[in-house]
Amino acid sequence: AAEVEGVPDSAKAMWASAYHASLGDEGKDVEVDAEKGPWKITLDMPSYIATMTHVPSRSVREKVYKAYITRASEFTEVDEDGKSKNNVPSIYEILKLKEERAKMLGFNNHAELSLASKMAPTVDSVKELSDLILDKALPSALRELEEITAMARANGGDDYTEENLEKLMPWDTTFWSERLKESKFDLKEEELRPYFALPSVLDGMFGLIERLFNVEVKKDESGVETWNPDVSFYNLYDKDSGKQIASFYLDPFSRPADKRGGAWMDVCIGKSDACGKDIPVAYLTCNGSPPVGDKPSLMTFREVETLFHETGHGLQHMLTKASVGDVAGINGVEWDAVELPSQFMENWCYDKKTVYGFAKHYETGEPLPEEMFEKLKEQKTYGAGMMACRQLLFGLLDMELHSNFDAEAAENGGETIFDVHRRMAEKCTPYSQPLPEDRFLCTFSHIFAGGYSAGYYSYKWAEVMSADAFGAFEEVGLENEEKVQEVGRKFRDTVLSLGGGVDPMEVFKRFRGREPSPEALLRHNGLTE
Repeated sequence: AAEVEGVPDSAKAMWASAYHASLGDEGKDVEVDAEKGPWKITLDMPSYIATMTHVPSRSVREKVYKAYITRASEFTEVDEDGKSKNNVPSIYEILKLKEERAKMLGFNNHAELSLASKMAPTVDSVKELSDLILDKALPSALRELEEITAMARANGGDDYTEENLEKLMPWDTTFWSERLKESKFDLKEEELRPYFALPSVLDGMFGLIERLFNVEVKKDESGVETWNPDVSFYNLYDKDSGKQIASFYLDPFSRPADKRGGAWMDVCIGKSDACGKDIPVAYLTCNGSPPVGDKPSLMTFREVETLFHETGHGLQHMLTKASVGDVAGINGVEWDAVELPSQFMENWCYDKKTVYGFAKHYETGEPLPEEMFEKLKEQKTYGAGMMACRQLLFGLLDMELHSNFDAEAAENGGETIFDVHRRMAEKCTPYSQPLPEDRFLCTFSHIFAGGYSAGYYSYKWAEVMSADAFGAFEEVGLENEEKVQEVGRKFRDTVLSLGGGVDPMEVFKRFRGREPSPEALLRHNGLTE
């Protein structure tokens, strides 16, 4: 069908599989043709991203986009039991309760309470760092959008002429950004998948962990019980002593029927002398592309980065030397410092020695062609301005809602949470204002259901530290294996070992010898002009 012309086979196979799964037991014997359909596009992340990135039909993209941004809102239908799925009342209640608690504890607002246990000293300090990066990122984002728009007007036909379309709509930008990236780098995301089969990626990542941290990772074949056949169990061993020091479960694939979206690391067993627990155990959970037919999981590069990211969290939990449970591993680590190890690990996805430790064709075993790797590195800064502005929007929106918003007044005709979203978008992403019906906040679970309330800025705050930490390896030379291992051991003995019992600024200074600087982050993102 014309609506899916040019869509990668992997996406069509995923949608066909989703359709087949939706039939339940009655359809278990029904054969579904991935090439001809029928397909079912769901709103879980791999399906949504594939739609926005590859489906040429504007009407299909628009429908999926609007469904995605109105989830869990007043626009959502009730469930089978007649219960509302609208999160708006819950959000106002959460905001009011958080403010009430903060004032009971002597703070002016929830943001002040949140920052009392974080590395950032004040709300103003968060805004200052965000504004510093925004000053560099916004001009770059505007240039990027101009280039994407020109690509759409030149290649999109009548739908994209200035007479018919004043500016690109939100469901256009990702699609044409991908087309522009393909034209610039002649490298399609789908062309990379065959080189990123999950088993090989795991082998390569475990090899990196061994190089840097002197730790060996082995799959446990003893039949440890898991909650799904997709899940596997691994043990970590210190190479010097040969002693087992940790374990983790890995749940890598998307399962929309019974698994929430996103990716996360969680604690299964924490290290604690008091509880007699010396071997910490972690859960590493992703929502990557599942195997299709007889093919292994063929990952997008973004999924590879996500796996490295969550493993970074896991390593801080598993390699801790702290023995008091409340400060062992990730426990007690200030929220704006906890992303340091995870984002640090992502940098290695662009290191040649690391990548060639796993990037080989799943059928032929041929390594990733050199020119493809070079283009992959060049792509790293593609769209960096728009991506930075988007993350800064989320962080500043979160901070504004928890420091300068009156939920009581909003329920009596004052500024609503969605008004705040639009106001902050005018500052951070003036080129892409939310639609009137945009209810992104209704699914912003990080700040309403997770631990990131008045803390979403932590991603960017930690990104500054993680880029600077990786800079230590760049300074000694990534090809200098002896020095890389030396710095890696130091990273293990500081950032990954000390847990939450030492102030994060002190931890960073023990590793780096000074306080963090945003210079490396701006350089890595091509935002230094």
